[in-house]
Amino acid sequence: MSHSTYNKLWCDAHEELSCLLAQELPAEPLRPERDRVVFFQRLATLYVCYVQIFRQLEEAYDQIVHPQKRRVIRQVLDGVMGRVLELKNEMVEKEFSEYHYMDDVIQDLKLSPEDLEIPIPRYFICERNKVLQDRERMFATVLNQMEAIEKPEPPVERKLTLERAIKIIQVAERARQGRLRAKFMKEIHKDSERQKKAKEEEAVTTDQAAVCIQKVWRGFTQRKITKRLREEEMIFLGMAMDPKLSYPSPSELVVQNNETSKRTRQGEHEDDYLKSISSVVFQLREVEGPEMKEAMKDQIRQWFIECRDATGSFPDYPEEEDGGSALIFADKTPEQLAEELAAKEEEDGNKKQKGKEEKGKKDKGKTIEEEEEPGLKMLPSAYLKDLERGHKTFSEVWRNRNESKNFSQRHEMELIKEEKRKEIEVEIRKQVDELMRQELANWKLAVDKEKSGKTKGAAKKKKASKSGKKKKKDKDLTADRTIESLFEELVEQELLKKADNVKLKDYLGDYSYLGTTLRQSDIEPMPSLSDVRQVVALYAVLPLGSQAVHEKAPPVKAILLVGPSGVGKKMLVHAICQETGANLFDLSPLNVAGKYPGKSGLQMMLHMVFKVARLMQPSVVWIGEAEKMFYKKVPKDEKELDPKRLKKDLPKILKSIRGEDCVLIVGTTSDPHSAELKSFCKFYTKIILIPRPDYASRYVMWKELIKKNGGEVTNDLDLSSLAKISDGYTQGHMVQVVHRILTVRRIQQLAKRPLTASEFVSPLARIDPVFQEEEEALKNWYAKTPLGKKRVKAASGKEGDEEDPKKGGKGGKKKGKK
Repeated sequence: MSHSTYNKLWCDAHEELSCLLAQELPAEPLRPERDRVVFFQRLATLYVCYVQIFRQLEEAYDQIVHPQKRRVIRQVLDGVMGRVLELKNEMVEKEFSEYHYMDDVIQDLKLSPEDLEIPIPRYFICERNKVLQDRERMFATVLNQMEAIEKPEPPVERKLTLERAIKIIQVAERARQGRLRAKFMKEIHKDSERQKKAKEEEAVTTDQAAVCIQKVWRGFTQRKITKRLREEEMIFLGMAMDPKLSYPSPSELVVQNNETSKRTRQGEHEDDYLKSISSVVFQLREVEGPEMKEAMKDQIRQWFIECRDATGSFPDYPEEEDGGSALIFADKTPEQLAEELAAKEEEDGNKKQKGKEEKGKKDKGKTIEEEEEPGLKMLPSAYLKDLERGHKTFSEVWRNRNESKNFSQRHEMELIKEEKRKEIEVEIRKQVDELMRQELANWKLAVDKEKSGKTKGAAKKKKASKSGKKKKKDKDLTADRTIESLFEELVEQELLKKADNVKLKDYLGDYSYLGTTLRQSDIEPMPSLSDVRQVVALYAVLPLGSQAVHEKAPPVKAILLVGPSGVGKKMLVHAICQETGANLFDLSPLNVAGKYPGKSGLQMMLHMVFKVARLMQPSVVWIGEAEKMFYKKVPKDEKELDPKRLKKDLPKILKSIRGEDCVLIVGTTSDPHSAELKSFCKFYTKIILIPRPDYASRYVMWKELIKKNGGEVTNDLDLSSLAKISDGYTQGHMVQVVHRILTVRRIQQLAKRPLTASEFVSPLARIDPVFQEEEEALKNWYAKTPLGKKRVKAASGKEGDEEDPKKGGKGGKKKGKK
């Protein structure tokens, strides 16, 4: 694809964005919506549309090589990501559920379920490539040192007893005799077969033999033709994949190579752009800087004289907070400027009084508003202004720009000059303001001493008001140590680990197609693994990957993944780290046991972990078996491990994590019932319930796992039946079974003996599935969490006051299914 194609993609994204901004920033504010369903439909439509823009901008940003365009796209891309997170947060608050079903919305917009998938921006890794390579080298160095220190254990010599020796000889002799017996039987069987064939050949005539051969051959050829016609029909109907499409075509390979080369060109163009910026700034400072300074001074002096002539006195110089001399350069008369400055002073004087009145009327105002306009409103956004600004830049600078001469898509010098000229002007204005403020004071001293005293006093007061209380800084326990030494120690103590090489897309799972239909029938659907994947991408990957998104997005500091063992909780933690290039710290109770003993040792350990996590962000702090930290009662066999060791100190550290710290705590648990619910939910602000895979997800998983492990999916393998009989089994169970069946020997036999569904039944039967009771217990536990309670309350409100026992039982299940 050429750069014009990606430019068109960029333009299309902005066309859609302009429509959304017109909806979200109307001339008149929208009235509150009383109908919750209609309001959620509006939110869901906006969410889906922003996700489409997100996909387009991510693709354009990844492939466009023009450095100035990429900066504009990046600004809007971060804004769109933030807006998607805001809308998701608003949907959660309005629907009291972490999972949402929008199959009706994508049907109306003529989209497929794949269009709802949250893309992971490739720049998360590409732009941190050097940092990640340095970290890999550090890991390799530390691990090599650890291997060198650990001496291999000497081989243990086992003495062979007389009884054991006799047993080995007996086994070998019996095996030899068995092989000889099998050889004799084989020869006897072959002789009997030869005799039988000789008799048949004597009895059969030449014509009969020819007819027999014809039958076999015609049957074989007809079956082959029928099979080919059947395959062609299935391909034509779209029920099977064309074999030509199973591997990339030459044109696709060319496109992939072009995309790779474009990333290389991006780096070259970026380096040229940065060099040009430094040279342009130097040139502007040297050539245009002195002229700007003199022009500003002359204009300010002229303003002094005009104000003196018009008002009879010299004006007050605008403060730096108000914009300094930038106010003077506006096209206004001296009288208008004097009036504006006087109005500002009056406003500042009346601020306190207004504040008091507002505080007094705050509660009354709220009740009046609620009475006058009840209904649901959109929450204020921190990103809409950024999106509007980015869209305006695109419209004014790039939409109709003629780039016929810039075929190589390198930077444009004139745009750099325009941008940097403004920055240098601001820089010079500050210097000029300091000089002219002093000059104005001298003029006033010479003409009017009283006014000069007032202005000085006012300035002093303002400066005094700026000074605030200094916050106490936490004591740095490792101020004398380098970050490299701390990193090395944490790796040695196995508190900092390498993440497994898995991506979020490897967490297989199909879309839930009946979510909206079930909810309309008052049945709470179980989320699919596709929904889990999207929620993890929104809450963990996007905020950790982009600093700009993390700072202004709805804050999520700690996430808890709850589900039966084997549903992929640990895999999701590793996938978050791989997608964002984050460090993985392991503070699981079992991993921490015995390390850094005592209270001071615990403080040092937590200090080191979170210091390295902040300085080498983004970082993920994983707490496996998170329920152990909040045990109701510690079991006897775990008392020595002290699993509740982090219970007091870790919540304090969580509070100290600020907006600019890209640090996320992720807990995983399969037994949340044994933890204190209140403190558990207080620590983990987001609780994500992961179910066992549904039929569609199991079907996809069997297919992909078999292919991944060297197997072949043929018509002999009934995947539908296999997915049906594996109901209740988790992804971990399925991986175990596939590994057990697809041995090296079985893979070699696939050409003669294709895989069948019955082969997988026996290994599955040896594993205990996730029973209905366990899943119901997890649902009921979730119903007791803050969000679960709200969902139950909202559901019971919809159902009314009916007390039918059957309906009540069904409703109980429904509430638990969140």
